[in-house]
Amino acid sequence: MSDPLWYKDAIIYELHVRTFHDSNADGIGDFRGLIEKLDYLQELGISAIWLLPFYPSPLKDDGYDIANYLDVNPNYGTLDDFRAFLDAAHERGLRVITELVINHTSDQNPWFQKSRRAPPGSPEREVYVWSDTPEKYKDARIIFKDFETSNWSWDPIAKSYYWHRFYSHQPDLNFDNAAVHEVVERVCDFWLRLGVDGLRLDAVPYLYEREGTNCENLPETHVYLKKLRTHIDAHFSGRMLLAEANQWPEDAVAYFGNGDESHMNFHFPLMPRMFMALQMEDRFPIIDILEQTPPIPDNCQWAMFLRNHDELTLEMVTDEERDYMWRVYANDPTARINLGIRRRLAPLLVNSRRKIELLNILLFSMPGTPVLYYGDEIGMGDNFYLGDRNGCRTPMQWSADRNAGFSKANPQQLYLPITIDPEYHYEAINVENQQKNLSSLLWWMRR
Repeated sequence: MSDPLWYKDAIIYELHVRTFHDSNADGIGDFRGLIEKLDYLQELGISAIWLLPFYPSPLKDDGYDIANYLDVNPNYGTLDDFRAFLDAAHERGLRVITELVINHTSDQNPWFQKSRRAPPGSPEREVYVWSDTPEKYKDARIIFKDFETSNWSWDPIAKSYYWHRFYSHQPDLNFDNAAVHEVVERVCDFWLRLGVDGLRLDAVPYLYEREGTNCENLPETHVYLKKLRTHIDAHFSGRMLLAEANQWPEDAVAYFGNGDESHMNFHFPLMPRMFMALQMEDRFPIIDILEQTPPIPDNCQWAMFLRNHDELTLEMVTDEERDYMWRVYANDPTARINLGIRRRLAPLLVNSRRKIELLNILLFSMPGTPVLYYGDEIGMGDNFYLGDRNGCRTPMQWSADRNAGFSKANPQQLYLPITIDPEYHYEAINVENQQKNLSSLLWWMRR
């Protein structure tokens, strides 16, 4: 476990603690349940686990609205349970990547509650971005177009507007304030000291705001990332920063700096073009975007993926390409959300085993580290009628038993219902069935 460049040839498996396995029959997955399933992950052949946010949260955005950065959501267990999970993963040679959501917090976070009650200009107030007018930063796009009409929201307590690039219950932190940098460093240090191997930097292009710009990829963001990287390198060895920068290749590559910003970065523009190439039966979309991708420093690596916990985003394609993707992969308008498609891998490919295999072969042959989404190794289905992106976040299907073997709770207690779509029903699509069948998708993925 001592290789400082471990992330360059890793296989990362993305999961949410609450979706994986429930050990105490309350209908919600937890760390103790996850520990019970680590042998399965080891047998699958992955080398790193990326955990979605597991912090205390109102869960209005699946945990990306964080109320306390230094604890574990009691639904998932305790800090001791997290330490036990970390130790158990490391014993099996599995590294652990967690989320560092630094662009915004929950509006229930004590920092925001203090900020909205503090007088203008006070240190507490300056932790977030406030304004007397919603007319500032007009050139910044609205990311969640289906849910928000503005990047500003009025707060009746503060009698002022606060800035949010995502949902209105997620106010943005003010990175022009050095005190915010110190708080973020404290949070980093806390989790890295526990033994976490990597941190995924959520929504990193949006940290700063400047008038007359689109408030993305600003030079100040890169200055800050260099500072954060220097801090981490000075105090910890062999750790990794993974940037989520949903940008065109020439903008995304800037998040590597000169090998002194993030170690890894997702290649967002490539992902929809793999689906496009498959449907068109033409390699051009893939070749074209790879040729547009500048070289990266030797100590850096792209993270490649087919699906994740969000919609299949179509932000980094042309309008014509987006219309094509919607037409061939999301004919039902219900499957569309924001600028994307809220479907899992198997339903996107109409459950075609050969297409699923072909896209995975493509993924694993790309110049980068592959990231798998939980359940896709068995071809799990989805349920886009659950609202938001929840259709891709249903419980892992372990067996044909009650609740798909995920939980012993009353089925009505589950955080989300199990998939019972006839084509992807948990009694047919589950780990136990596929482990017994040597020609199953699970066995193919293992090989």
